[in-house]
Amino acid sequence: MRELVWRIEAATPPDRDRAVDALRAFAIAGVVLGHWLVTALVVDSGAVRGASPLRYLPLAPVSWLFQTLAVFFLVGGLAAACGYARSGTRGLPYRTWLAARMARLWRPVAAVLVVWTVVAGALLASGVDPQTVRTPLRLVLSPLWFLLVFAVLTAATPLVARLHPGWPLAVVVLVDVVRLGLDGPAWLGWANVAAGWLVPFTLGAAWARGRLRDRTTLWALAIGGATATVALVRWAGYPASMVGVPGEGFSNLDPPSLAAVTFGLAQCGAAGLLLGPLRRLTRRPRPWAAVALANLSAMTIFLWHQTAMIAVTALGLLAGRPLPGLHTVPDGAAWVAARFGWLPLFALALLVCCAAFHAHERAAPAKVKITTTGST
Repeated sequence: MRELVWRIEAATPPDRDRAVDALRAFAIAGVVLGHWLVTALVVDSGAVRGASPLRYLPLAPVSWLFQTLAVFFLVGGLAAACGYARSGTRGLPYRTWLAARMARLWRPVAAVLVVWTVVAGALLASGVDPQTVRTPLRLVLSPLWFLLVFAVLTAATPLVARLHPGWPLAVVVLVDVVRLGLDGPAWLGWANVAAGWLVPFTLGAAWARGRLRDRTTLWALAIGGATATVALVRWAGYPASMVGVPGEGFSNLDPPSLAAVTFGLAQCGAAGLLLGPLRRLTRRPRPWAAVALANLSAMTIFLWHQTAMIAVTALGLLAGRPLPGLHTVPDGAAWVAARFGWLPLFALALLVCCAAFHAHERAAPAKVKITTTGST
């Protein structure tokens, strides 16, 4: 382990902004822990259904801590803008740059789709209840919407790299006023899928151009975004949870609402303010090694963390009875305490998945190499 730490340290270019990688690792960790803590697979009358403790318990602050997608889009916008600018200076055509970025996204996705197609087919052929098959399949495949949006925004980098974040924010405001305030058609909200995540993406592109470095601006984003979010939840009827809750009629994420976007602005401001402390922390070899390894496996972690949880849950069925925090209804503090006890096993299963499928994330066999900002 010590040798690996020093290999990573030696392979890191001196001009790399390690804090950016720390933000990406933080965003991935938030998604993983958030899903593991607010998603339950309940065994009920021989079938498996999904549930969430957010429906039974006052745990909305958990979603504030672990809904970190805005930070991922912020860093994604920075990486895309920097990468596209570098490709231009090297004389590479747009299609070459885009093909390289899309390959990094879709190779690991193909592996997930193949594995789960085989698993779902085998379960159905063996007579497993279709509802039991649909529940885990939905958990595994639903995060792919994020990658689709991310891919579209990345492909549009030459067009949106200089777009002011205020324009997509104005679209989100208009859409929510019409669909929620004026009882407009619900389908109009799907315009926010692009516009809502375009806000942090364009903030990342502005960061790449040397903007978004003034602490006054960052404090304004953090405080203004947080204040707007609280006001929307308190007086405009938006849900307090920043993730969807099964059974609830309205979600801040599906499609993204104005509250989710203002919450994202607060996160982006806070991310900028944390750059200094993160740079100091990641100058130390061990924290930097952990951050670098998380970045090297970011797609694998994102795509397989739900599979890891499902695998542990399925193996737990061998006990012959529902296990607390694993198969039981998440309706009390006992479930929360038990779920924390299962997290190390989820993490171990995820390590197994990473060992098995990480090769699909890299074009070449694993070799520690840390390149320039935005392309770990």
